[in-house]
Amino acid sequence: MNILLLGATGRVGSHILSYALHDKHHVTVLVRSPEKIQINNENLTILQGNVLHIDDLVQAMSGVDVVFSALNTDGTSTLSESIQLIVQAMESAAIKRIITVGTAGILQSRITPNILRYQSSESKRKSIRAAEEHQRVFEVLKQSTLDWTIVCPTYLPDGQALGTYRVERDYLPEGGSEISVQDTAWFTYSQMNSHTFIKTRVGIAY
Repeated sequence: MNILLLGATGRVGSHILSYALHDKHHVTVLVRSPEKIQINNENLTILQGNVLHIDDLVQAMSGVDVVFSALNTDGTSTLSESIQLIVQAMESAAIKRIITVGTAGILQSRITPNILRYQSSESKRKSIRAAEEHQRVFEVLKQSTLDWTIVCPTYLPDGQALGTYRVERDYLPEGGSEISVQDTAWFTYSQMNSHTFIKTRVGIAY
């Protein structure tokens, strides 16, 4: 499988990269700072570029079968701006499958199901800026022709990969309060070969 991974230097993205290379997939990463990728692997192609530049995305998507985005919000609007360009480049290249990492805040609230968790009393977050960015990504993907999945973890400590966790379509598993970075990355990576959560959000927690 030929994979394009965006956000490869981040906490979740770096683990997705390790899993994909371990399984001998070819992985292209588009990064602003190539020196941050300290991996030498014949199946890894490192491209220097910016997700806000459509030409960089088009180049990175050449020959790609599936796109992973583990981009974070980084205090800017990069996430919501880039998703529109990512969708445009994917549709132009006839690539259908994209798996992104979101946040549990954009799942439906159990208390008030007609609104999102971050908009309800269910959320303990003090700032909603990141959740708003992820919601914009969700809205863009919903309007696209792509086969998308948004993996929505709750609190993300580093911890160990336990390999046992709960997932639920559109909601955070009841009582879930955390999920490790490693388990989140593994579940996200595993969606490449699954059609269970096409065109939906999926909550993940222990």
